[in-house]
Amino acid sequence: MNPMQFAIDAVGGQTAAARLCGLSNVAIHKWVKNEALPRTEYTEKTNYSQVLAEASAGKFTAEWLRQVANPDRVK
Repeated sequence: MNPMQFAIDAVGGQTAAARLCGLSNVAIHKWVKNEALPRTEYTEKTNYSQVLAEASAGKFTAEWLRQVANPDRVK
């Protein structure tokens, strides 16, 4: 399964994730489409994985999401 879709579903869908992260639905859709967090997550400019993990009621951790949704991983 797409790790970003799993994470987004766990927090209540794209609209909820966008609201939590202060982004547009289009930005969240791109994460799902690319199956990855934005690169800013790995340069420590953003912390979306932590925001989403905290809102997931324990369904996943920020560390897990950063690992499986890394844009540099081999698909």
